[in-house]
Amino acid sequence: MLKRLWFDGRARAVLMQVLIACGFLGSVGWLAWNARVNLTQRGIAVGFDYLGDAARFPVSESLLAYQPTDSYGHAFVVGLVNTLYISVLVIAASTLLGFGLALARRSRHPLVSGIGTVYLEAVRNTPLVVQLLFWYSLVTINLPPARQALQPLPGVFLSIRGLFFPSVSLQGDTQALGWAGAVAAAVLLAAWWRARRRATGGVPWRTLGMAAALVVVLAGAAWGGVAVHTDTPVLRGLNFVGGTAFTPEFTALLVGLTIYSAAFSGEIIRGGIDAVPAGQWEAAHSLGLRPGATLRRVVVPQALRVIIPPMTSQYLSIIKNTTLALAVGYPDLSFVITTTINQTGQAIEGVAVLMAVYLSISLSVSLFMNLYNRRILRTERA
Repeated sequence: MLKRLWFDGRARAVLMQVLIACGFLGSVGWLAWNARVNLTQRGIAVGFDYLGDAARFPVSESLLAYQPTDSYGHAFVVGLVNTLYISVLVIAASTLLGFGLALARRSRHPLVSGIGTVYLEAVRNTPLVVQLLFWYSLVTINLPPARQALQPLPGVFLSIRGLFFPSVSLQGDTQALGWAGAVAAAVLLAAWWRARRRATGGVPWRTLGMAAALVVVLAGAAWGGVAVHTDTPVLRGLNFVGGTAFTPEFTALLVGLTIYSAAFSGEIIRGGIDAVPAGQWEAAHSLGLRPGATLRRVVVPQALRVIIPPMTSQYLSIIKNTTLALAVGYPDLSFVITTTINQTGQAIEGVAVLMAVYLSISLSVSLFMNLYNRRILRTERA
């Protein structure tokens, strides 16, 4: 029987896979046991009990409230929120800048095309950490003090203290507006579902749903007396108060990552646009469409099927590149975990948390982008 199983290709393949899996799991188990024994011999505690202890280190900036007396677990959450915040901003900004760079590279004007090419070659052939250090030194050394701050736009100030710009907030009974927003979301979902059921002809359910949702939100704002309040930064003493402020570390990281990532995103978008057959451009022109309308209504929807897969990898690279925030002192998740490891010695646990978090973020982004890509492909087939 064993001889017959051995000469059975399928049975032999299953046996080899089982042996490889057992060998891998055994190796991982031996490494874990060996690490635990060595750490115990050196008096280093193993486990995640330290997450409840006081962190005892400051975090220079965070979207969430934080004090050094808070736990390591809360510090990890603060670092995670900072990482997600900078990642979302860089992804959005680099995509928009990359789209402009792609159009510049395709331009028939030699000056515009040349500027795009020089930008691309200079950025892509320079290490990212060098660029981050360059922008950090530019922000922290070469910018003027607050009293002589640069003002590129009304209400926007750039100085050695960072970037300051107006903030917008809501005042009034925001609870009524929240309930109105929930009702508006339900109306939009119902309209979208109804439009899917009646794909052609009939009532324009999506337009009606958007109009009804807008009316509900405005009614909720009027009922709660909600008003939009703008807070503009004002110079007082040696610094600005009011508005929203980006610290020099955050500004350097945002600018550096955006400029670096836009070079790669621009080439991906340009490749997707070039992949659309020239006949599509000619057909749109023959129908009387302007170049902008042709690009928006004909070319870009077809180019997305080529753009989305490599852009997924680019977005994942942006998220992983945020770990270089350590070079400019921005307290992202890797910064917080590195500080925790230096204080507690829990290196294995800290690295495990860091790997698990970035793996979860990457898988979530990949899942969302793949679902969006499938939707585009289904729309094209239909």
